[in-house]
Amino acid sequence: MTMTINSNTKIGAILKEAPGALDAIIEINAKFEKLRNPILRKLMAGRTTLATASKFGNCELEDFYKKLEPFGFEIDRSIAHTLEEKKVPEFMSSLASRQLTELNVRPVLASGEDPLNIIMSKIKTIEPGGILKIINSFEPTPLILLLEKKGFESYVEHISSDHVNTYFYKRSNSQASIQPKTQNTIHDWDDVVKRYESRISRIDVRELEMPQPMMKILEALDHMANDTALMVYHKRIPVFLLPELEQRGYEYRIKEISDNEVHLVIFRN
Repeated sequence: MTMTINSNTKIGAILKEAPGALDAIIEINAKFEKLRNPILRKLMAGRTTLATASKFGNCELEDFYKKLEPFGFEIDRSIAHTLEEKKVPEFMSSLASRQLTELNVRPVLASGEDPLNIIMSKIKTIEPGGILKIINSFEPTPLILLLEKKGFESYVEHISSDHVNTYFYKRSNSQASIQPKTQNTIHDWDDVVKRYESRISRIDVRELEMPQPMMKILEALDHMANDTALMVYHKRIPVFLLPELEQRGYEYRIKEISDNEVHLVIFRN
């Protein structure tokens, strides 16, 4: 069956239907080059509509339609989509008067290292009323989801295709701990593993470098049936992954084996 697309269609749905359309989309604007990164594609494409992408790329919806029609998509131009402007939060209006801590993680990413530990260590130093400004090359969606659940308010500022400022304001009632809920009781863990014992697949990501672990896990989940579970052998608690799992409707349990080994079981209840 031919897929019909419109301004509200997600980039992720288009690429799932026609993986070859990735190059065509990137040809529209160099800003979409980020989609070549598998982990960024997993995180961004599933949330980004054609209308949103056209705004981000300073292009027209028609540019997408012309590129995608050769892949067999039917175009529904009758559906209009009005983008809502994200309001600038109140804390940004008094930015200069607040305690601001700046952290540029682009050099860390360029070296191939994972900046997560650096970011989390810095977050812990932010006092109520303070702001952490992270300079990155992309919008850190998983980090935003994680910290907003912990009482932080965020605002994203796109400066250029490789310069994104993300501000995290710590409210006075923010939770002191930013560690995810691990739910790693032995009793609960054993119950979940027993429930799926004959319907559980396994993946070992301990030897993989960023961003491969998260990419491999999400790829495995994409091919997992609803009545099965995925056992993951990891070297750390994947803090960025956890809010993404919750966003996708998965539950998880974590069992810390040692300082360098963590087991996760991921499933749909």
